[in-house]
Amino acid sequence: MKLEQLLNSNSTDSKKVVAVAAAEDEEVILSVKQAYEKGIASFILAGNKEKIQFLLRQHELKEGEDLQIVEANPENTAMEAVKAVSGGQADILMKGHIPTADLLKAVLHKENGLRTGKVLSHVAAFEVPGFDRLIFLTDSGMNIVPDLQQKAQIIENAVQVARGIGVAMPKVAVLAAVESVNPNMQATLDASALAMMNRRGQIKGCIVDGPLALDNAISVKAAEHKGISGEVAGQADVLVVPAIETGNALYKSLIYFANAKVGAVVAGARAPIVLTSRADTAESKLYSIALAVYSLEKI
Repeated sequence: MKLEQLLNSNSTDSKKVVAVAAAEDEEVILSVKQAYEKGIASFILAGNKEKIQFLLRQHELKEGEDLQIVEANPENTAMEAVKAVSGGQADILMKGHIPTADLLKAVLHKENGLRTGKVLSHVAAFEVPGFDRLIFLTDSGMNIVPDLQQKAQIIENAVQVARGIGVAMPKVAVLAAVESVNPNMQATLDASALAMMNRRGQIKGCIVDGPLALDNAISVKAAEHKGISGEVAGQADVLVVPAIETGNALYKSLIYFANAKVGAVVAGARAPIVLTSRADTAESKLYSIALAVYSLEKI
């Protein structure tokens, strides 16, 4: 599976609707245009109507049934987009030109939000040069230092996304600095416990192993060299990091050092959330929309 395949897939039963909070942004509208023209989704664009209409005209788009605009000021644009999802008018929520904290505040609203009681976690799908599969990374953007139970839910969220786009039995590597259990390194204790939870059926729909260092998780040669065996060693689909600093550094190193392509969603809410950075390209935003649409289709 390549990210480009998500853009050209016609597997959806019906066109999904994406509600964008603060859509008055050049890169956002460019990704909206690309997704709209490829038939991936239709959109509800919440924000400054005059600015959104101007950007639509700039990109030769017209307001209509598949490109609706909802007037909203900066204080309520996030809630208007969230209400569209919670009210059934939209299937997916997308962050536009708005601080992440403001969007998440609306997502977690007690009455109109999208809470499920589960942990919300960031799931990124990377197309890395030289690899024949997508590499999923979690969590690089939401949970700072997750505990064991939170890590279990983070795995479940990532597995749901991976299975949604066709990875039948995701291989999950729980990362640490070493591949043996060390009582002085909490990441190794958690990794071992998560692997045991998987073997006992507490984490389902995937194969979990750990602790594994990064090289042993993604390189068969490195795993063999260290004598590490198992179904996950060297063949991981999902990389679970111990803390946000590790995830954030790995995420950005894949983009800037490896020239990887990426699409990402936040999972664990009532609907997928496209939560890209303001610095992300329109291409990355487009891949994220496609990831959300096609993972939702098969969940």
